[in-house]
Amino acid sequence: MYGLRNLRLLILFGVLILAIVYTVHQFIYSRAWNSPLQVVIYPINGDGTEHTQNYIDTLTEAHFNDIDQFMAREAKRYQLLLVHPTETRLGPQVSQPPPKLPEDAGPFTSLLWGLKTRWWAYKVTPENDDGWDTVRMYVAYHSGQRLGALDHSLGLQKGLMGIVNAFALVSQNKQNNIVIAHELLHTVGATDKYNTALAPIYPEGYANPHRKPLYPQRSAEIMAGGVST
Repeated sequence: MYGLRNLRLLILFGVLILAIVYTVHQFIYSRAWNSPLQVVIYPINGDGTEHTQNYIDTLTEAHFNDIDQFMAREAKRYQLLLVHPTETRLGPQVSQPPPKLPEDAGPFTSLLWGLKTRWWAYKVTPENDDGWDTVRMYVAYHSGQRLGALDHSLGLQKGLMGIVNAFALVSQNKQNNIVIAHELLHTVGATDKYNTALAPIYPEGYANPHRKPLYPQRSAEIMAGGVST
């Protein structure tokens, strides 16, 4: 009896150690910028409509060029040695939707959701030898035919993954890429630069905090989510 119990504890301890090593490896690699960070976009038909599926069927890697171009500009601004810090490519469509995070989730529920989401990601996109160093961005597209705002998008450092809700509309392609880039930066440690009222925080949430006059700002800080006017 005790031998079996000790064996179970030993297995659980081993799994915990592997999870810690895995997370630390991803954390260090994703912030080192010694080589381009691989980013894979996995489309999901978020509302199951024919309109959304037709949109997904037209997607190519060129649709996401804005992301790598933005990251390259930021790399130059922050004087990174890498000219192209990310390489974004289009992965296969994922049929199973991710677990939903309850709106009133507390710390324990959020932790449980995080574990479920990482398990879901492993099942729908099993990692190969390169998977440890790849950011997986799951983009759930919606036709926009239903009323109401889309669910909040998320970027997770643990697991190097993002879950993005986007519109299956050509007119929203650039806006979709902004959201993807925002959540991508979360996976490598960037934090939001807006307050509880969703207003940009001064000065870090302003694209040009030294502008005179300060308002209106002409552009937005990527982590602020809006232009200060």
